Amino acid sequence: MIANEAEYLIGIAGVAATLIGAFLVGVFFYIDSEQHRHLTASVAADLYLRAGVQWIFIAFATPLFVSLALVPTEPLLGAFVFIFFSVILVISTFDTGRRIVARGASGSSLALLVNHWFCTAAVIVIITLPWILGGWAAAPEVYVPSMLLLLITGFSSTAALVMSQFDATIGMPKGTDRRRGKRRRSS
Repeated sequence: MIANEAEYLIGIAGVAATLIGAFLVGVFFYIDSEQHRHLTASVAADLYLRAGVQWIFIAFATPLFVSLALVPTEPLLGAFVFIFFSVILVISTFDTGRRIVARGASGSSLALLVNHWFCTAAVIVIITLPWILGGWAAAPEVYVPSMLLLLITGFSSTAALVMSQFDATIGMPKGTDRRRGKRRRSS
């Protein structure tokens, strides 16, 4: 592998690792927040949120691990790592799609609906692009467009989840427990 290609793949892995770290911090703060405990409208919404978080982790983990597999090894190992993560990504995409249409899920959030269909179309492109451009044992640089698309879709999904949480709080008086529709007592 040419040094510049290796540096580029390491750069993609670094960006993916940074996004994973920032996303982890955000998820842990959200889980520990009062908003998470008192704003979630239903179990279906919680399950969708969980599936969405899982999808984002996979979207960020794929460029990280595929890039790291392509740098020191043969392209065939990179292809196998890409196939492994592609299968997980497809399963996770179907899971989020199934959960977004469930009653009481996050289907009322326009940001999540638009993002879900955008990401579903992007997953098809992401998975097929390396094989179209380079065949079975494609050169490492053939995976770069797919890795960049995964970073973009992961970032857009993060933004959509954040916006859906803002949508959930619109018009809600401070101190209201949405599940019960009652005002919480202030301590």
